Amino acid sequence: MFHQIKTVSSLPNYRLSVQFAEGCTKLYDVAPLFEKIPVFARLKDPGLFSEVQTDVGGYGVVWNDDIDLSCDELWENGVAVETPFDGLMAFRDATELWGLHESTLRKAIAYGKLVNGVDVCKFGKQWVISTKAMRREYGIPKR
Repeated sequence: MFHQIKTVSSLPNYRLSVQFAEGCTKLYDVAPLFEKIPVFARLKDPGLFSEVQTDVGGYGVVWNDDIDLSCDELWENGVAVETPFDGLMAFRDATELWGLHESTLRKAIAYGKLVNGVDVCKFGKQWVISTKAMRREYGIPKR
């Protein structure tokens, strides 16, 4: 399964905070790679390390043309951490993961299948849904 990365932030001690589209956040320690893969030793420079960004499409994270990490590596070897936003995702992410159209989710709210304030919530113009509600109503993600 493809674990799309939404955002990444550099943390002290060469760690990354990686937020995935599934509504999960993981911490990844880059320091062990300094010895295993020589090109990663360049990330000991705090300036370069802080320049980490999400790759186009969320397939990984990149620092430059030579240094990157895949979403699979970050997912499999990252350590899940609890945040206040765990288990929440944007409608857009939910519809992509479950292969639905946003109108399906909007109709589910209108018909009471998804309860506003319990399963879903609107922040400004953005709807957010819990992964528990998606799994309850639509099963496991299609991708």
